Amino acid sequence: MATLLLIVIYLLFIGLGIPDSLFGTAWPAIYPDLGLPVSSSTIATICSVGFSILSSLFAEKVIRRFGTAWTAAVSTAMTAVGLIVLAYSQDLWWFCLCAIPLGLGAGAVDTAMNNYVALHYGAMQMSFLHCFYGVGVTLSPYLMSLVLEGAGGWRDGYRLAFCVQAGIALIAFLSLPLWRKMPPPRLLEEEAVSEPLSTKDVVKDPAVRTVWFIFIASCGLEYVCASWGATFLVHIKHLSVEAAAEGITFYYVGLTLGRLLSGFLAKKLSPWRIIGIGQGAVAAAILLLFLPLPSSLSAGVAIFALFLVGLGNGPLYPNMMHLTPENFGVAASQAVVGTQVCAAYVGMLGLPVIFGVLVAWVGAGVVPVMMALLYAILIGAIVLLRRFLKARNRLH
Repeated sequence: MATLLLIVIYLLFIGLGIPDSLFGTAWPAIYPDLGLPVSSSTIATICSVGFSILSSLFAEKVIRRFGTAWTAAVSTAMTAVGLIVLAYSQDLWWFCLCAIPLGLGAGAVDTAMNNYVALHYGAMQMSFLHCFYGVGVTLSPYLMSLVLEGAGGWRDGYRLAFCVQAGIALIAFLSLPLWRKMPPPRLLEEEAVSEPLSTKDVVKDPAVRTVWFIFIASCGLEYVCASWGATFLVHIKHLSVEAAAEGITFYYVGLTLGRLLSGFLAKKLSPWRIIGIGQGAVAAAILLLFLPLPSSLSAGVAIFALFLVGLGNGPLYPNMMHLTPENFGVAASQAVVGTQVCAAYVGMLGLPVIFGVLVAWVGAGVVPVMMALLYAILIGAIVLLRRFLKARNRLH
Protein backbone atom coordinates (compact mmCIF):
# COMPACT_ATOMS: atom_id res chain seq x y z
CA MET A 1 0.00 0.00 0.00
CA ALA A 2 2.83 2.39 0.86
CA THR A 3 4.46 1.70 -2.51
CA LEU A 4 1.25 2.35 -4.44
CA LEU A 5 0.69 5.61 -2.59
CA LEU A 6 4.31 6.60 -3.24
CA ILE A 7 3.69 6.22 -6.98
CA VAL A 8 0.73 8.59 -6.69
CA ILE A 9 2.90 11.07 -4.75
CA TYR A 10 5.53 10.88 -7.49
CA LEU A 11 2.87 11.65 -10.10
CA LEU A 12 1.77 14.66 -8.05
CA PHE A 13 5.32 15.97 -8.15
CA ILE A 14 5.45 15.52 -11.92
CA GLY A 15 2.35 17.72 -11.92
CA LEU A 16 4.10 20.24 -9.67
CA GLY A 17 6.96 20.53 -12.17
CA ILE A 18 4.94 20.87 -15.37
CA PRO A 19 3.79 24.50 -14.95
CA ASP A 20 7.11 25.63 -13.44
CA SER A 21 9.22 25.25 -16.59
CA LEU A 22 6.55 25.99 -19.18
CA PHE A 23 6.48 29.77 -18.89
CA GLY A 24 10.23 30.39 -19.11
CA THR A 25 10.59 28.08 -22.11
CA ALA A 26 7.64 29.61 -23.97
CA TRP A 27 8.40 33.24 -23.14
CA PRO A 28 10.68 33.94 -26.15
CA ALA A 29 7.67 33.01 -28.32
CA ILE A 30 4.97 34.58 -26.11
CA TYR A 31 6.20 38.14 -25.80
CA PRO A 32 6.52 38.91 -29.55
CA ASP A 33 3.18 37.18 -30.21
CA LEU A 34 1.40 39.37 -27.64
CA GLY A 35 3.44 42.49 -28.46
CA LEU A 36 5.07 42.72 -25.02
CA PRO A 37 8.55 43.87 -23.95
CA VAL A 38 10.87 40.99 -23.03
CA SER A 39 11.14 42.12 -19.39
CA SER A 40 7.36 42.04 -18.80
CA SER A 41 7.59 38.38 -17.76
CA THR A 42 8.61 39.85 -14.40
CA ILE A 43 5.00 40.87 -13.70
CA ALA A 44 3.61 37.39 -14.32
CA THR A 45 6.44 35.86 -12.26
CA ILE A 46 5.70 38.14 -9.31
CA CYS A 47 2.02 37.17 -9.36
CA SER A 48 2.58 33.42 -9.68
CA VAL A 49 5.33 33.07 -7.09
CA GLY A 50 3.64 35.58 -4.79
CA PHE A 51 0.59 33.35 -4.50
CA SER A 52 2.88 30.34 -4.01
CA ILE A 53 4.51 32.11 -1.06
CA LEU A 54 1.09 32.90 0.40
CA SER A 55 0.00 29.29 -0.05
CA SER A 56 3.10 27.81 1.60
CA LEU A 57 2.73 30.11 4.62
CA PHE A 58 -0.85 28.97 5.25
CA ALA A 59 -0.33 25.36 4.11
CA GLU A 60 0.18 24.10 7.67
CA LYS A 61 -3.31 25.26 8.69
CA VAL A 62 -4.93 24.04 5.46
CA ILE A 63 -3.32 20.59 5.73
CA ARG A 64 -4.32 20.30 9.37
CA ARG A 65 -7.92 21.20 8.46
CA PHE A 66 -8.46 19.20 5.25
CA GLY A 67 -5.66 16.61 5.30
CA THR A 68 -2.72 16.00 3.00
CA ALA A 69 -4.65 13.98 0.40
CA TRP A 70 -7.45 16.46 -0.28
CA THR A 71 -5.02 19.38 -0.23
CA ALA A 72 -2.84 17.74 -2.89
CA ALA A 73 -5.70 16.64 -5.15
CA VAL A 74 -7.57 19.95 -5.16
CA SER A 75 -4.34 21.93 -5.58
CA THR A 76 -3.28 19.88 -8.62
CA ALA A 77 -6.72 20.40 -10.19
CA MET A 78 -6.33 24.15 -9.65
CA THR A 79 -3.05 24.19 -11.59
CA ALA A 80 -4.69 22.29 -14.47
CA VAL A 81 -7.39 24.97 -14.69
CA GLY A 82 -4.73 27.67 -14.78
CA LEU A 83 -2.90 25.99 -17.66
CA ILE A 84 -5.93 25.60 -19.93
CA VAL A 85 -7.00 29.21 -19.38
CA LEU A 86 -3.49 30.40 -20.29
CA ALA A 87 -3.73 28.55 -23.60
CA TYR A 88 -6.43 31.04 -24.65
CA SER A 89 -4.94 34.18 -23.07
CA GLN A 90 -4.76 37.33 -25.17
CA ASP A 91 -2.72 39.65 -22.95
CA LEU A 92 -0.45 39.77 -19.92
CA TRP A 93 -3.29 40.27 -17.47
CA TRP A 94 -4.60 36.78 -18.14
CA PHE A 95 -1.19 35.43 -17.09
CA CYS A 96 -1.50 37.42 -13.87
CA LEU A 97 -5.04 36.15 -13.23
CA CYS A 98 -4.05 32.52 -13.83
CA ALA A 99 -1.24 32.99 -11.34
CA ILE A 100 -3.85 32.63 -8.60
CA PRO A 101 -4.71 28.93 -9.15
CA LEU A 102 -1.19 28.12 -10.37
CA GLY A 103 0.55 29.74 -7.40
CA LEU A 104 -1.83 28.62 -4.68
CA GLY A 105 -1.87 25.07 -6.02
CA ALA A 106 1.91 24.78 -6.35
CA GLY A 107 2.68 26.07 -2.85
CA ALA A 108 0.21 23.70 -1.19
CA VAL A 109 1.37 20.59 -3.09
CA ASP A 110 5.04 21.40 -2.47
CA THR A 111 4.59 21.84 1.28
CA ALA A 112 2.23 18.89 1.79
CA MET A 113 4.24 16.33 -0.17
CA ASN A 114 7.65 17.31 1.18
CA ASN A 115 6.66 16.94 4.82
CA TYR A 116 4.63 13.78 4.19
CA VAL A 117 7.55 12.01 2.50
CA ALA A 118 10.05 13.31 5.09
CA LEU A 119 7.95 11.73 7.87
CA HIS A 120 6.81 8.51 6.17
CA TYR A 121 9.69 7.56 3.85
CA GLY A 122 13.49 7.65 3.66
CA ALA A 123 16.15 9.80 1.99
CA MET A 124 16.05 7.70 -1.19
CA GLN A 125 12.32 8.21 -1.65
CA MET A 126 12.67 11.96 -1.01
CA SER A 127 15.32 12.29 -3.71
CA PHE A 128 13.22 10.24 -6.11
CA LEU A 129 10.26 12.50 -5.29
CA HIS A 130 12.18 15.52 -6.53
CA CYS A 131 13.54 13.48 -9.41
CA PHE A 132 9.95 13.18 -10.57
CA TYR A 133 9.60 16.93 -10.20
CA GLY A 134 12.51 16.99 -12.62
CA VAL A 135 10.53 14.75 -14.96
CA GLY A 136 7.75 17.33 -14.89
CA VAL A 137 9.99 20.32 -15.57
CA THR A 138 11.81 18.36 -18.31
CA LEU A 139 8.58 17.27 -19.97
CA SER A 140 7.23 20.81 -20.37
CA PRO A 141 10.09 22.25 -22.49
CA TYR A 142 10.06 19.09 -24.59
CA LEU A 143 6.33 19.37 -25.27
CA MET A 144 6.70 23.07 -26.00
CA SER A 145 9.57 22.49 -28.44
CA LEU A 146 7.41 19.99 -30.36
CA VAL A 147 4.64 22.50 -31.09
CA LEU A 148 6.39 25.90 -31.26
CA GLU A 149 6.77 25.71 -35.03
CA GLY A 150 3.16 24.57 -35.57
CA ALA A 151 0.13 26.69 -36.26
CA GLY A 152 -0.93 26.76 -32.59
CA GLY A 153 2.56 27.71 -31.38
CA TRP A 154 3.03 28.19 -27.65
CA ARG A 155 -0.73 27.87 -27.05
CA ASP A 156 -0.65 24.23 -28.15
CA GLY A 157 2.14 23.70 -25.62
CA TYR A 158 -0.15 24.89 -22.84
CA ARG A 159 -2.97 22.68 -24.13
CA LEU A 160 -0.70 19.62 -24.07
CA ALA A 161 0.46 20.48 -20.56
CA PHE A 162 -3.17 20.79 -19.42
CA CYS A 163 -3.99 17.30 -20.70
CA VAL A 164 -1.15 15.79 -18.68
CA GLN A 165 -1.99 17.84 -15.58
CA ALA A 166 -5.70 16.99 -15.72
CA GLY A 167 -4.84 13.29 -15.87
CA ILE A 168 -2.64 13.60 -12.78
CA ALA A 169 -5.40 15.46 -10.91
CA LEU A 170 -7.88 12.68 -11.75
CA ILE A 171 -5.49 10.05 -10.39
CA ALA A 172 -5.06 12.12 -7.22
CA PHE A 173 -8.82 12.14 -6.57
CA LEU A 174 -9.12 8.41 -7.30
CA SER A 175 -6.31 7.67 -4.82
CA LEU A 176 -7.95 9.41 -1.82
CA PRO A 177 -8.86 6.10 -0.08
CA LEU A 178 -5.19 5.01 -0.12
CA TRP A 179 -4.11 7.76 2.25
CA ARG A 180 -6.37 6.53 5.04
CA LYS A 181 -4.67 3.11 5.01
CA MET A 182 -1.16 4.41 5.65
CA PRO A 183 0.59 3.61 8.99
CA PRO A 184 1.61 6.40 11.40
CA PRO A 185 4.61 8.61 10.50
CA ARG A 186 8.20 7.44 10.75
CA LEU A 187 8.81 9.39 13.98
CA LEU A 188 11.94 9.75 16.04
CA GLU A 189 11.27 7.83 19.23
CA GLU A 190 12.15 10.62 21.62
CA GLU A 191 9.85 13.06 19.84
CA ALA A 192 6.89 10.80 19.15
CA VAL A 193 4.67 12.44 21.77
CA SER A 194 5.59 16.05 21.05
CA GLU A 195 2.87 18.50 20.05
CA PRO A 196 3.26 20.10 16.60
CA LEU A 197 4.75 23.58 16.58
CA SER A 198 3.24 26.47 14.65
CA THR A 199 4.93 28.61 12.02
CA LYS A 200 5.02 31.47 14.53
CA ASP A 201 7.04 29.29 16.91
CA VAL A 202 9.67 28.07 14.44
CA VAL A 203 10.53 31.43 12.83
CA LYS A 204 12.12 32.53 16.11
CA ASP A 205 14.90 29.96 15.60
CA PRO A 206 18.05 31.51 14.01
CA ALA A 207 18.91 28.15 12.42
CA VAL A 208 15.52 28.13 10.67
CA ARG A 209 16.17 31.63 9.38
CA THR A 210 19.60 30.54 8.15
CA VAL A 211 18.17 27.61 6.20
CA TRP A 212 15.91 30.08 4.40
CA PHE A 213 18.98 31.57 2.70
CA ILE A 214 19.97 28.12 1.47
CA PHE A 215 16.60 27.68 -0.20
CA ILE A 216 16.48 31.26 -1.48
CA ALA A 217 19.90 30.99 -3.13
CA SER A 218 19.50 27.44 -4.44
CA CYS A 219 16.02 28.00 -5.87
CA GLY A 220 16.99 31.43 -7.13
CA LEU A 221 19.84 29.80 -9.03
CA GLU A 222 17.46 27.15 -10.35
CA TYR A 223 14.86 29.63 -11.51
CA VAL A 224 17.32 32.07 -13.04
CA CYS A 225 18.37 29.18 -15.27
CA ALA A 226 14.77 28.14 -15.89
CA SER A 227 13.36 31.61 -16.52
CA TRP A 228 16.26 33.17 -18.39
CA GLY A 229 18.32 30.24 -19.66
CA ALA A 230 16.53 30.15 -23.02
CA THR A 231 16.78 33.94 -23.37
CA PHE A 232 20.51 33.73 -22.57
CA LEU A 233 21.01 31.11 -25.28
CA VAL A 234 19.06 33.19 -27.82
CA HIS A 235 20.56 36.63 -27.11
CA ILE A 236 24.14 35.75 -26.11
CA LYS A 237 24.81 32.40 -27.78
CA HIS A 238 22.76 33.30 -30.88
CA LEU A 239 20.62 30.16 -31.00
CA SER A 240 17.15 30.13 -32.53
CA VAL A 241 14.14 30.10 -30.23
CA GLU A 242 13.49 26.44 -31.12
CA ALA A 243 17.14 25.45 -30.55
CA ALA A 244 17.20 27.30 -27.23
CA ALA A 245 14.04 25.47 -26.09
CA GLU A 246 15.74 22.18 -26.94
CA GLY A 247 18.97 23.33 -25.26
CA ILE A 248 17.28 24.31 -21.99
CA THR A 249 15.82 20.82 -21.87
CA PHE A 250 19.34 19.62 -21.04
CA TYR A 251 19.25 21.78 -17.90
CA TYR A 252 16.13 19.95 -16.76
CA VAL A 253 17.64 16.61 -17.73
CA GLY A 254 20.57 17.46 -15.45
CA LEU A 255 18.18 18.42 -12.65
CA THR A 256 16.32 15.13 -12.99
CA LEU A 257 19.48 13.05 -13.27
CA GLY A 258 21.01 14.75 -10.23
CA ARG A 259 18.03 13.82 -8.09
CA LEU A 260 17.92 10.30 -9.49
CA LEU A 261 21.59 9.76 -8.66
CA SER A 262 21.01 11.30 -5.23
CA GLY A 263 18.38 8.64 -4.54
CA PHE A 264 20.76 5.82 -5.38
CA LEU A 265 23.68 7.43 -3.53
CA ALA A 266 21.50 7.76 -0.40
CA LYS A 267 22.24 4.08 0.30
CA LYS A 268 25.94 4.81 0.76
CA LEU A 269 26.37 8.54 1.42
CA SER A 270 24.84 10.96 3.92
CA PRO A 271 22.60 13.78 2.67
CA TRP A 272 25.24 16.35 3.60
CA ARG A 273 27.87 14.49 1.58
CA ILE A 274 25.60 14.36 -1.47
CA ILE A 275 24.92 18.10 -1.16
CA GLY A 276 28.66 18.81 -1.03
CA ILE A 277 29.42 16.77 -4.15
CA GLY A 278 26.60 18.48 -6.01
CA GLN A 279 27.79 21.96 -5.15
CA GLY A 280 31.21 21.06 -6.51
CA ALA A 281 29.55 20.40 -9.88
CA VAL A 282 27.79 23.78 -9.71
CA ALA A 283 31.14 25.51 -9.11
CA ALA A 284 32.56 23.81 -12.22
CA ALA A 285 29.52 24.89 -14.26
CA ILE A 286 29.87 28.55 -13.28
CA LEU A 287 33.58 28.46 -14.13
CA LEU A 288 32.76 27.13 -17.61
CA LEU A 289 30.41 30.05 -18.26
CA PHE A 290 33.22 32.51 -17.55
CA LEU A 291 35.74 30.85 -19.89
CA PRO A 292 36.53 32.75 -23.12
CA LEU A 293 35.74 30.25 -25.88
CA PRO A 294 35.57 30.35 -29.68
CA SER A 295 32.09 30.85 -31.10
CA SER A 296 32.05 27.30 -32.48
CA LEU A 297 32.21 25.90 -28.94
CA SER A 298 30.50 28.63 -26.94
CA ALA A 299 26.86 27.54 -27.31
CA GLY A 300 27.58 23.86 -26.70
CA VAL A 301 29.65 24.58 -23.59
CA ALA A 302 26.92 26.91 -22.26
CA ILE A 303 24.31 24.17 -22.66
CA PHE A 304 26.63 21.69 -20.92
CA ALA A 305 27.19 24.20 -18.09
CA LEU A 306 23.44 24.57 -17.61
CA PHE A 307 23.23 20.76 -17.53
CA LEU A 308 25.88 20.73 -14.76
CA VAL A 309 23.99 23.35 -12.75
CA GLY A 310 20.90 21.15 -12.81
CA LEU A 311 22.95 18.04 -12.03
CA GLY A 312 24.73 19.60 -9.04
CA ASN A 313 22.05 21.85 -7.61
CA GLY A 314 19.23 19.34 -8.07
CA PRO A 315 20.03 17.12 -5.03
CA LEU A 316 20.08 20.01 -2.56
CA TYR A 317 16.33 20.63 -2.28
CA PRO A 318 15.24 17.03 -1.58
CA ASN A 319 18.11 16.36 0.82
CA MET A 320 17.48 19.53 2.81
CA MET A 321 13.79 18.65 3.00
CA HIS A 322 14.60 15.12 4.16
CA LEU A 323 16.91 16.51 6.84
CA THR A 324 14.19 18.80 8.28
CA PRO A 325 12.89 16.42 11.00
CA GLU A 326 16.49 15.56 11.91
CA ASN A 327 17.66 19.19 11.90
CA PHE A 328 14.73 20.76 13.75
CA GLY A 329 12.68 17.92 15.27
CA VAL A 330 9.53 16.08 14.21
CA ALA A 331 7.21 18.42 16.12
CA ALA A 332 8.51 21.39 14.14
CA SER A 333 8.85 19.67 10.76
CA GLN A 334 5.54 20.66 9.11
CA ALA A 335 5.92 24.31 10.08
CA VAL A 336 9.61 24.41 9.12
CA VAL A 337 8.90 22.76 5.77
CA GLY A 338 6.28 25.43 5.12
CA THR A 339 8.78 28.21 5.78
CA GLN A 340 11.41 26.44 3.65
CA VAL A 341 8.98 26.20 0.74
CA CYS A 342 8.14 29.85 1.29
CA ALA A 343 11.86 30.75 1.19
CA ALA A 344 12.24 28.69 -1.97
CA TYR A 345 9.47 30.68 -3.63
CA VAL A 346 11.02 33.93 -2.43
CA GLY A 347 14.14 32.86 -4.33
CA MET A 348 12.01 32.02 -7.35
CA LEU A 349 10.24 35.38 -7.11
CA GLY A 350 12.94 37.79 -6.06
CA LEU A 351 15.90 36.62 -8.07
CA PRO A 352 14.29 36.22 -11.51
CA VAL A 353 12.51 39.57 -10.99
CA ILE A 354 15.75 41.35 -10.14
CA PHE A 355 17.40 39.51 -12.98
CA GLY A 356 14.66 40.62 -15.38
CA VAL A 357 15.51 44.24 -14.57
CA LEU A 358 19.21 43.52 -15.10
CA VAL A 359 18.53 41.82 -18.44
CA ALA A 360 16.56 44.84 -19.63
CA TRP A 361 19.30 47.19 -18.43
CA VAL A 362 22.57 45.31 -19.05
CA GLY A 363 21.59 42.36 -21.24
CA ALA A 364 21.42 38.59 -20.84
CA GLY A 365 25.21 38.39 -20.57
CA VAL A 366 24.82 39.07 -16.84
CA VAL A 367 23.76 35.41 -16.31
CA PRO A 368 27.17 34.06 -15.16
CA VAL A 369 27.68 36.95 -12.72
CA MET A 370 24.25 36.40 -11.14
CA MET A 371 24.89 32.68 -10.84
CA ALA A 372 28.27 33.23 -9.15
CA LEU A 373 26.72 35.61 -6.60
CA LEU A 374 23.93 33.18 -5.75
CA TYR A 375 26.43 30.37 -5.36
CA ALA A 376 28.51 32.39 -2.88
CA ILE A 377 25.39 33.12 -0.77
CA LEU A 378 24.40 29.45 -0.87
CA ILE A 379 27.77 28.14 0.33
CA GLY A 380 27.96 30.75 3.11
CA ALA A 381 24.50 29.80 4.40
CA ILE A 382 25.34 26.06 4.36
CA VAL A 383 28.47 26.66 6.44
CA LEU A 384 26.55 28.76 8.99
CA LEU A 385 23.69 26.24 9.29
CA ARG A 386 26.10 23.39 9.93
CA ARG A 387 27.66 25.41 12.77
CA PHE A 388 24.24 25.87 14.38
CA LEU A 389 23.43 22.17 14.05
CA LYS A 390 26.81 21.07 15.38
CA ALA A 391 26.33 23.24 18.46
CA ARG A 392 22.97 21.50 19.07
CA ASN A 393 24.37 17.99 18.45
CA ARG A 394 22.05 17.59 15.47
CA LEU A 395 24.75 17.27 12.81
CA HIS A 396 25.28 13.61 11.93
